[in-house]
Amino acid sequence: MGREYHVAYNGSDDAAGTKEAPFRTISRAAAVAQTGDVVTVHEGVYREWVKPLHSGYSNISRIIYQAAEGEKAVIKGSERIENWERVEGTVWKAMIPNELFGEYNPYKEQLGGDWFVYPEEGLHAGDVYLNGKSFYEARSLDEVMDPVMRQDGYNPPWTHHREPLLHPEDSIYQWYAKADKETTTIYANFQGADPNRELTEINVRKCCFYPDRPGMNYITVRGFEMTQAACPWTPPTADQPGLLGTHWSKGWVIENNIIHDAKCSGISIGKEASTGHNLSSRRHRKPGYQYQMESVFRALQIGWSRETIGSHVIRNNVIYDCGQNGIVGHMGCVFSHITGNHIYNIAVKHEFFGYEIAGIKLHAAIDVQICNNNIHNCTLGTWLDWQAQGARINGNLYYANDRDLMMEVTHGPYLVDNNIFASEYNFDNIAQGGAYVNNLCCGTMRREAVLNRSTPYHFPHTTQVAGTALVYSGDDRLYQNIFVGGGPAYTEQSIAGTAGYDGCTTSLEEYIERVLATGNGDVEMFEQAVQPAYIEGNGYLNGAPAFEREMNHFLSRKDPGIRIVEEADGTYLEMEAEKELFEIKTEIICTEKLGMVRIVEAPYEDPDGNPVVLNTDYLGIQRKTSPVVGPLENLKEGYNRIKVWGR
Repeated sequence: MGREYHVAYNGSDDAAGTKEAPFRTISRAAAVAQTGDVVTVHEGVYREWVKPLHSGYSNISRIIYQAAEGEKAVIKGSERIENWERVEGTVWKAMIPNELFGEYNPYKEQLGGDWFVYPEEGLHAGDVYLNGKSFYEARSLDEVMDPVMRQDGYNPPWTHHREPLLHPEDSIYQWYAKADKETTTIYANFQGADPNRELTEINVRKCCFYPDRPGMNYITVRGFEMTQAACPWTPPTADQPGLLGTHWSKGWVIENNIIHDAKCSGISIGKEASTGHNLSSRRHRKPGYQYQMESVFRALQIGWSRETIGSHVIRNNVIYDCGQNGIVGHMGCVFSHITGNHIYNIAVKHEFFGYEIAGIKLHAAIDVQICNNNIHNCTLGTWLDWQAQGARINGNLYYANDRDLMMEVTHGPYLVDNNIFASEYNFDNIAQGGAYVNNLCCGTMRREAVLNRSTPYHFPHTTQVAGTALVYSGDDRLYQNIFVGGGPAYTEQSIAGTAGYDGCTTSLEEYIERVLATGNGDVEMFEQAVQPAYIEGNGYLNGAPAFEREMNHFLSRKDPGIRIVEEADGTYLEMEAEKELFEIKTEIICTEKLGMVRIVEAPYEDPDGNPVVLNTDYLGIQRKTSPVVGPLENLKEGYNRIKVWGR
């Protein structure tokens, strides 16, 4: 047993750190806590960047940082500002000595980097908050003086059908900053509020809890609220600091925290800087794709492996109002478990945009398990990009997202089972080798091949690269799902049901015959043949179209009236189910049924190499020998109202 250090708002960093004589700052405790020690933080607001100085040794000898039971301990990356001077009308200014920021002034640091799209320049990592409300950065002082509702934010194609997820009138709360060598002056329009009487804060620190060097292993962070950090844009080709993060380490447990108002990323389990940092946007010599490929091999050179990196547990956190993502990571996320989290309002201000935005955005999510999360009102719910080999997305609730799930340039095997996808746009399937089993899919799927980017695949359950391949699209399994039609199609390729697989072969043997029929050759033979699709036992409602060669299924034009209803005690699914839906021939889906993916030549297994048996449903209920299609075994004929979150 190690020592327990205490931190309290009325303590002193010159004290002993005991319960009777606590430290004043968490950072003081972080400087002395060794493996096996516990740091207990009592109620209060702690404005600091905690940088753990020491590492734990193992799962049973870790360093634990925890909020005292029943007490609210808040870590903020901001400072309260009370020296505002009225400029004119509702506009005030505050002059801040640059010493407050140290080496990182968020009002000088511009957001940008690889795959950052909008705006090209002018947006900064800083922010202003009035009673917790995040402001918008103006492009000029004149705009602060005479604000208008912002209508010029970047809307990518898939968001054109939706109204902004935040109230547009919020955008009239604007700020603008000028920084010289000694002083940063911030102007803000408070719309009639007196900023010296209200709680007015500005971003000061890059992070709230994040080591400043990698290799700080086996740390637990639990029970805190963390907010208002000026963290930068975090693409997969750059250093990836978050408001809270692991910094290229192993074995963290991040649980029961409330994380919100990160300028970019809430929780980071991602890459570090030595394997590349925004080299594409800085050098312009090679595409970001090429630098990202190089970063994978550079990571292997510095010891990226199951033994040294990843295996984090992120569970039961509430994550919201972050500008880029709730959880981000490239390579550092391998072998992790992300479970029981409530993630919402991610990237919905539309103040900036790039191609690295989602509630959960991971690259190289090897054997990562994403289970039992509630992800809603996000620009994109979950995006697994490159090397999601062995990943499992199970038992999650998605709704009111612009898109629910995107799988990109990965080769499988990956498993998507027993989820509720209730948004109008469910899937971007820009991958191959996926198994979609027992899901409820209320929207559309877009499926595309990628024949200009060859991405890595791995020896099973390791980080070692076995080869690289293009994405031919297909080699997917779709068993015993419920597909609901009737919604809009956002692209020509985005349709409900499985008819988008029309033209696919239905077995590996038939596929090989087509390849051989193209004549003698090599790569070009495989480019001409369409990969198999294994589709069976699905229910198609409200006119959703079925794969042309699916023999065992149920088709209906009746609208099941699916609704997601948020109540005080939880979230409910409502739907009507027809009798024939329960007459589809079904079975318990397992590793043997799913087979082996073509490119990687690996089966669908758990992270330890054991077979998977999908014999429990979304709620953990045991499946019958002939299970009900979709994610809910207790679905019944007629009207259903089932609690799907808040249990």
